[in-house]
Amino acid sequence: MKPPYEITPEILHLLTDISRLLGQVEGLHLDKPFPQLRKRNVVKTIHGTLKIEGNTLSEEQIMALLDGRPVAGPKKDILEVMNTVRAYEQLAEFNPYSLASLKKAHKILMEGLMENPGRFRSRSAGIAHGAEITHIAPPAGRIPGLMKDLMLYVKNDPDPLLIKSCVFHYELEFIHPFADGNGRLGRLWQTRLLMEVNPVFEFLPLESLIAASQDAYYRALALSDKVGHSTPFITYQLGILKEALAELLNLPARRPTRDERLAYLRQSGLKSFTRKDYMQLFKNISPATASRDLQQAVREGWLKKTGDKNKTVYFLIF
Repeated sequence: MKPPYEITPEILHLLTDISRLLGQVEGLHLDKPFPQLRKRNVVKTIHGTLKIEGNTLSEEQIMALLDGRPVAGPKKDILEVMNTVRAYEQLAEFNPYSLASLKKAHKILMEGLMENPGRFRSRSAGIAHGAEITHIAPPAGRIPGLMKDLMLYVKNDPDPLLIKSCVFHYELEFIHPFADGNGRLGRLWQTRLLMEVNPVFEFLPLESLIAASQDAYYRALALSDKVGHSTPFITYQLGILKEALAELLNLPARRPTRDERLAYLRQSGLKSFTRKDYMQLFKNISPATASRDLQQAVREGWLKKTGDKNKTVYFLIF
């Protein structure tokens, strides 16, 4: 069954804006962020997703844990961070359409924090905000069938994956398949699905923006529950995607180093190219700089060349 939602004019406008922003991101080579930006955004992602769950560690403390430095804090909070780091480090290895992969991700996230991580719940569950029960999840016996249908929907439905990732996030919260950890898993798995759209989403700190608008996040979930479809949540979440991309594009411009340019080249998919092609990737470098870059790659042994002068062709060695 296809989960219920409507593609409204507002959602169509958001999709158009996101597609335009993704084009700008690719044009500026931000779809595969350089290491310094990548690490900072990973910290913001982990801080954001765990702050929503009540974790007290700061971005500075999370950075220290990533660097292997000791941190003073509640043991549970430190364990949550280390589990989440492991899960995001393995993000690209998870099959986005596999229940087995989803369960593995949950096990990594919740190891040591609950009984039977990675297993669907076997009891009834409700979601509370404060003293109020805001949602009664479907019976435990229905979870395997509901999750199988949800995975088939995101894999096979013709709607854009940008929309389906939001629907998956909402429906995972609605089904509440695990006894705990559904929120952080839903946010992680939406990121995994979005990576199929564009690699930039692996390093875009969507979770920090959700944490900054946490009340609106919960309102969108509650309104979707009330109206019986995920349209309000899709609208909210696409707005978050648009905001995250706009923030990335508004960062101060920084010219990549030679090593960063060459690292990007290795990920670019080019198999053979000329110096002119290389300069099309990096429009702000001179011909002399391009030549030095390519000569360095040849010396390092992962690039070879044929021809001479303006007829030189370079080949990536895999």
